[in-house]
Amino acid sequence: QVHLVESGGGWVQPGGSLRLSCATSKSTLNGYGVGWFRQAPGKERERVARISDGGSTDYADSVNGRFTLSRDNAKNTVYLQMASLKAEETGVYYCNVVHKWGNFWGQGTQVTVSS
Repeated sequence: QVHLVESGGGWVQPGGSLRLSCATSKSTLNGYGVGWFRQAPGKERERVARISDGGSTDYADSVNGRFTLSRDNAKNTVYLQMASLKAEETGVYYCNVVHKWGNFWGQGTQVTVSS
């Protein structure tokens, strides 16, 4: 079993920033990439960004330049720094690992962007 625990969500005004965290195990972080997805109310889940086990990153066009991925190997945690947030980015944010044992998701963390 692969455990992923997201945190850091909350309420922020449009234009604001939040940092999300995804905590996992050392073996998972060292061996697999970690993706971030979000799901807005009534919409399908969409991929936001991904960091590989080697540290390379890629972002959806809609967030490129505003969101930044990083990892802290000592804490076995991946961070998603989000800036200039928009109201339409409200939703539940999930981290994901496609592992040899299967496709694993965290429980999600709610992000609300509203004035």
